[in-house]
Amino acid sequence: MVAPFLMGLVVGAMIKAAAKFLFLLLVLVALLVATGAMVLSVEDLLGKAMQYLPNLLQTGSAAKDILPYTSLSFLLGLLLGLWKL
Repeated sequence: MVAPFLMGLVVGAMIKAAAKFLFLLLVLVALLVATGAMVLSVEDLLGKAMQYLPNLLQTGSAAKDILPYTSLSFLLGLLLGLWKL
């Protein structure tokens, strides 16, 4: 009962940290594009997305098999990790 809760806390904290990092990275890229220091095209973005999304989906599928996401204590730990940590 305690292990899924702690796993949820850790996963929630990791998701929150990753979301903050991705948001700041997106802001940095937007500033670089706005100032002209970086040029992005739709074709470039689509090509990179098609390159990395299949790997990301495989990783998410593997995590789905490992994490006890149906456990109430895991979900509570996940919510607390996302909210407080």
